[in-house]
Amino acid sequence: MVNTLDASTVAYPLYISGVFVDFSKSNKNVKSAEVQIGKSSTPIEREPGAGKALRRTFSPPMELSRGDAFSLHLRYKRWSRAKYIDIIFEPHSMFRVCGATAERQEYITFHDKIRIVVNLSRITTTEVEQLGSSSINNFELQPTTDEIGRICPQFRILVIGKTGVGKSSLINHVFGVEQALASHNMPGRADIDTEFTSLRNSRLVLHDSKGFEPGEEDNLKIVRDFIDRRRNMSALNDQLHAVWLCFEIPRAGGRFLETGTEEFLTLKRGGTLGNIPVVVVLTKYDILLDRMDRTLDDDSSLDGLSDGAIKELAKNKAEAELQDICIGPLETFAGRDIPHAKISTKEDYQETLAHLIQITESCVSQNFAPEAAVMTSIAQRVHPGLKIKASIDVRVGKRKYWNALASSTTFKNRKTWDCLRVLHTDIVAVWNFYDPHHYLHSQEFRELIVKMVDKLEVGPTADPTKTIAIGFSMVGTIAGIMAALAGPAAPIVVPIAASVVLAVWVRDVYQISHAVLQRFMSYIVHLTLVMQTLHLISESQELTRRGIKLAVASYLTSPVSGEVHTWIQEYDRGLTILERADRDTLDKIVEVMQFYSIEAAQMSELRAKIPPVGSLPDEPWETEKS
Repeated sequence: MVNTLDASTVAYPLYISGVFVDFSKSNKNVKSAEVQIGKSSTPIEREPGAGKALRRTFSPPMELSRGDAFSLHLRYKRWSRAKYIDIIFEPHSMFRVCGATAERQEYITFHDKIRIVVNLSRITTTEVEQLGSSSINNFELQPTTDEIGRICPQFRILVIGKTGVGKSSLINHVFGVEQALASHNMPGRADIDTEFTSLRNSRLVLHDSKGFEPGEEDNLKIVRDFIDRRRNMSALNDQLHAVWLCFEIPRAGGRFLETGTEEFLTLKRGGTLGNIPVVVVLTKYDILLDRMDRTLDDDSSLDGLSDGAIKELAKNKAEAELQDICIGPLETFAGRDIPHAKISTKEDYQETLAHLIQITESCVSQNFAPEAAVMTSIAQRVHPGLKIKASIDVRVGKRKYWNALASSTTFKNRKTWDCLRVLHTDIVAVWNFYDPHHYLHSQEFRELIVKMVDKLEVGPTADPTKTIAIGFSMVGTIAGIMAALAGPAAPIVVPIAASVVLAVWVRDVYQISHAVLQRFMSYIVHLTLVMQTLHLISESQELTRRGIKLAVASYLTSPVSGEVHTWIQEYDRGLTILERADRDTLDKIVEVMQFYSIEAAQMSELRAKIPPVGSLPDEPWETEKS
């Protein structure tokens, strides 16, 4: 039986090997700092040429026990006078970040745009050598997303807008909750402090505000007080990560900003609202485009132009009007750098929603700890590229397991199946499907992916000169395959021979070899692209085994799976010294996954070619032959 150690009960102390203070985005000119643990104090001086940053490495590392008081005392100058800030850390949170692993981790926090990084480890390098590999292996491999979830389990957003502006539709489409947020059934009565969640997406917490309508001057104070309370909360999960300020695009001549909105934007520009990102969302963009299109109907000078050319003219005309009636007034009060996005929730405009969430994730990344940015990507369900980015992110793939596939430092002396378990869990968690039956975490699905990797390994090798250059012209092929397989006449049969049993290699101990590296790279990339295919057909619906099998069968039958395998084989053949290949291996995984990432606009086109899957009855994993 595996001897596991829970992060909350393990007796080992933490060791702090370094502290980094970055105040490049803060208006505070920090001169020096002191690390205080219990009664001991260690200075951090500002190094010449270091810019707006302080750094201190501790050798030997400083020991931190669970009951110790730990703080950072900062000294800065303001108007030629010395000022001081005491930033109090929570050791319990640091122990959660470090988990039960002996590896070095980073604890990152923010205070008024000052970024603080604390380098942590469970045990020192000397102790690792003294304990030996058998003791270290008593630490259970922990999925990185579990650590992220402990620090920031949900993305918290405030959506502000008048009744009828389209908030409900926006939230439903971006986060896949389908009218499951009760506040929108009571327009005008939403309590801003109420946390609205959905069983369909447990990674989202929504706060709702009715906007700054005439005669509702008190609402500006309510919103301001709410933002102040939230940004002063110590736990990242309790803080407000973003605000969407929603407006319906008005007709030319219509009033865009009310007085309360102008005051709110002025407060944001002046820094009163702190570092919480405010993104302006301009809704019902499709109506503006339709109106511009109609104005061109009677223009005889356009005779002979193609529909595509006329559509582009309408789009340019809409952009000009948008700049005149919305963007110009907005920048007057909020400044030119105010983030904004035009959106529509109509079927052909999914790329506008993807653009909005991409802007939001970027703003969260700049102002909060990385866990909040990762959770932004996990919570959303319209941008598959952000899912892949989050899988690769320094807080997920790059943080630990993907970084040492070739040298096996992380997986040394581990059972291969245990190593695959954490890789699988992290990738599936980032995609955040509505999977109440946990099919994606089931033994059957894990074995299905292992068999797929095995089948591709022994199958014919694609010719890279003929297939790889085609790139995403393959998406049409995938759509055709999926349309053919999705019919209700017959059950989905994944094209893997029934005689294939769970591959022997997953029972082995992870070790440095070309075969092992190929298989792990294949598992990561193939599983990620299967998740992307599943995203294509699921549309935030409850997952079924039939839908999952359809995604696997479509991906496996398409030329893409063979191309990916060829890329990995070609890469492996070029390796000489495996122990030095970690950086290159990670780069190759990133390269392949990004090459086959489907853009949001392509997703909309493909979905139009696929019959609905969710309405079909489910079926077992294995389908008996007649």
